Amino acid sequence: MIVVTGAAGFISSCLVAELNQLGHHDIMVVDDFSRENKVNNLDGKSIVAKVPRAEFFAWAKDFASEIKFVFHLGARTDTTEFDKSIFDELNVEYSQNMWKLCTMHSIPLVYASSGATYGIGENGYSDSHDILGQLKPLNPYGESKNEFDKWALKQGKAPPFWAGLKFFNVYGPNEYHKGRMASVIMHAFNQITASGAMKLFASHNPHYKDGEQLRDFVYVKDVVSVCTFLMQEKPVSGLYNLGTGTARTFLDLTKATFKAMGIEPQISFVPTPEDIRDKYQYFTEADIHKLKSAGYTKPFYSLEDGVTDYVKNYLMEHNYY
Repeated sequence: MIVVTGAAGFISSCLVAELNQLGHHDIMVVDDFSRENKVNNLDGKSIVAKVPRAEFFAWAKDFASEIKFVFHLGARTDTTEFDKSIFDELNVEYSQNMWKLCTMHSIPLVYASSGATYGIGENGYSDSHDILGQLKPLNPYGESKNEFDKWALKQGKAPPFWAGLKFFNVYGPNEYHKGRMASVIMHAFNQITASGAMKLFASHNPHYKDGEQLRDFVYVKDVVSVCTFLMQEKPVSGLYNLGTGTARTFLDLTKATFKAMGIEPQISFVPTPEDIRDKYQYFTEADIHKLKSAGYTKPFYSLEDGVTDYVKNYLMEHNYY
């Protein structure tokens, strides 16, 4: 049995679909299933059971011996939430309990870390274990992910294989429920559909022109491909960046969205909201040498190809992956 946490959410629901396509149907999904706006993400997926997040560890007391692999991707991911106690409970303590369970029962574990651990990138974007203590995340979400990474590396006992994936800017199908935290592609699609135009955040950094803020945008289909690669190959345990390794501008992304929709670009700029302005990242780019060295050689979607697939095959038809 394969366990996937956060399974009704964005990345995890796509992972369940990918596992199904690879012939895995013995999947037990974990989440807070009370949110109706996430229900459709699991429609049509082949699973054997649903267990509410709060009940998982009680369930595992009886069924841990049947678990062959855990993808712990469930987390509180709202970068605008500043109540540290929420992240302590859901992102740190819950993950520690998952680690202990997998260690006790010799279950391989892949868990979600985040590119948010790198802050503004003053220490670079290397997934070396040596720099964790120097990282300065910009918000409690990033702090919680870095705290768990540091905790994991200090443990004398570990699962037989484990990987912490530092996701960069993931976009793609099954994020309809994410609201403000959805990818810029989805926001662009919705704005362009409604008005024929797109408003981007202006730059408040003299080193970057408006719209030329840079991100490592990675398509969710690449993300789940890496996840299944790690399950199958189990390379050296540790932290792995998961991005494309190439930063692109928000202008590139927006123009690709217009093109996929067959509409001439109309782009304007608005001030970045004050509640996130001083926590805003102007550049992220994953160093993926470690992932490539582990044997992952599949090419990543280009930004243009990923956006085109997402817009034409999912957003325009309101399809799910």
